[in-house]
Amino acid sequence: MSMKNVSGIVFDIQKFSINDGPGIRTTVFLKGCPLDCLWCHNPESKGKEPEISFISEKCILCGYCAATCPNKCHAIDGKGHSYDRAKCLRCGKCTMECYSKALELIGKEMTVEEVMSEVLKDVPFYETSNGGMTISGGEPMAQFQFTKALLEDAKKHKLHNCLETSGYAPMERYKEVLRNVDIFLYDFKESDPARHLKCTGVPQDIIVNNLVELDSLGAKSVLRCPIIPKLNDRKNHLLEIAKLANRLSNIIEINILPYHPLGKSKSSRIGKEYPLSCKEFPDEDEVRSWIEMVQNSTRVPVKKG
Repeated sequence: MSMKNVSGIVFDIQKFSINDGPGIRTTVFLKGCPLDCLWCHNPESKGKEPEISFISEKCILCGYCAATCPNKCHAIDGKGHSYDRAKCLRCGKCTMECYSKALELIGKEMTVEEVMSEVLKDVPFYETSNGGMTISGGEPMAQFQFTKALLEDAKKHKLHNCLETSGYAPMERYKEVLRNVDIFLYDFKESDPARHLKCTGVPQDIIVNNLVELDSLGAKSVLRCPIIPKLNDRKNHLLEIAKLANRLSNIIEINILPYHPLGKSKSSRIGKEYPLSCKEFPDEDEVRSWIEMVQNSTRVPVKKG
């Protein structure tokens, strides 16, 4: 099979991204993630397969979805619009009939060629801003062959590549893509192993070990650190972020990513419960204090991400 025909499940292609690596970028978001972070701000990225998002507030009760659904998952009556997810085939036919955009198919199978045709439209912006392409998720390494092929094809077009990752994947996969990744945007979510397991559902040791090995191979990385009030906003954790950066040679920046509650509404749209009680953005003074605490303990530049 030609590399251009390798396919994967993409749930968004975001143009003019300025927070996912240097310059102006196009960020390709892939579905599927082995982690189950309590605070996940993209819960629609967790599942591997396409799924239906339903925003009931947008529904105008036209009934076209009910008429077109092959499995009769939608029902419109005097009580409103009910949607039986258990029966849903996730074919997306209802979304194509939904003029109010209350229903949306999250995730679409695309080939490398189809993705790159979108990415390459903005080459002039990359060239003038030192930008490029970023692959994010979900966890891109969960769709390894697709991610690998995207990175290879982008390099053939001389693009600057960033790969955002949780670090939770076999090290051999990182070695295979290393030559085509300019910067890893590497998540460091929790310094305490027991807390990490509780908050993300996976052990921490693989993630840290992979980062240390990537660093030894000369890979440049940005540490991306989500800070969640009452979960990991501890002084000790913030200092551990700095310590980790200090003992490595190729960490070029630390991003502090303050919690935001947008994952709550996204979860309800795909029929999932949101596990956190946090409902507000952290105070800006609090965010500045986190950044200052880390910056005062490291030579690596620290900024809000």
